[in-house]
Amino acid sequence: MRLHTTIHTARLGAREFKVIRPAPVPARAVLVDGPWYLDGWFDREAAHLTAGLWALAATSPRSLVHLPLRANAAGGADPGTGPRRPLDLVLLHHSLQFAPSRWKELRGRLGPGRPRTVDLHVPDPDAQPGGSGRHHREKRDHFRQDIHSETLFMTGSARTLREGAGRFADLARTGPGEVLNHGGRHYCRRVDCRPADRDLHIEYRGEWPPRPAGP
Repeated sequence: MRLHTTIHTARLGAREFKVIRPAPVPARAVLVDGPWYLDGWFDREAAHLTAGLWALAATSPRSLVHLPLRANAAGGADPGTGPRRPLDLVLLHHSLQFAPSRWKELRGRLGPGRPRTVDLHVPDPDAQPGGSGRHHREKRDHFRQDIHSETLFMTGSARTLREGAGRFADLARTGPGEVLNHGGRHYCRRVDCRPADRDLHIEYRGEWPPRPAGP
């Protein structure tokens, strides 16, 4: 797929970090801090784009991939019950060794960025990881989850990031047909994290409320 992004750089001390964002950010995508899971809702276009961002993170171990979604939760876009904290999403490779507690500082130093278009391969949702890697017990082969500054951090290996891309690709490919052909039944997938963390539960959503009018 062809992915339109903006590239941002900023320094924290002696290190320079690169942050990649989609351009534009999908409007029909919401991520919230739920009681049992981290819950996300995406339409077909947003799920497809997000699959590309996960695939990009898998091939960009020196970058943070940032999906700013908090503003989308305004106007009742969260279909859950009760107020829940909206979140942004950051994907990163464990080798970057970025401390999520420093995200607010880094985010505040990012400028407007420069445009960049990348062509990348999104994993086939039907592909299964080969070998025994699927059952590794090492921490780097399971997502580590952190929440700082209204942002969910998903830190993992290239393999886990590719698997996450496959979950979103399946949501985009299968979700619309399942909901249309089964009387509105929901279609969801799950991205597993470490046992100590909550999993990321993502659901296809075809109908969205109108966005609130500007002032």
